Amino acid sequence: MTEFKRIPPEQALALRAQGAVVVDIRDAGAYAAGHITGATHLDNHSVADFIRSADLDAPTLVVCYHGNSSQSAAAYLVAQGFSDVYSVDGGFELWRATYPAETAQGSAE
Repeated sequence: MTEFKRIPPEQALALRAQGAVVVDIRDAGAYAAGHITGATHLDNHSVADFIRSADLDAPTLVVCYHGNSSQSAAAYLVAQGFSDVYSVDGGFELWRATYPAETAQGSAE
């Protein structure tokens, strides 16, 4: 894959169940208030470490608020060598509305 793909929450749920990595690029407060269970919070300070330690071939789901900013972040990850990147359409807001039981609270580690 040379570009990321935009996918709906239903497809993201299936990929997550198969072990896809989920990254949340919203601000730390929004992440702490609620995020997809198992998601890693990424910001400008943590992205370099994430890229260094990531499996570049692992399916990677990028989530933001509504599915707009995640497209830029997904394109960035592809440019950094990731081969299987997805932007989740509707972002965390649609995910939370669709799968409320698949969300967690708490700050980034």
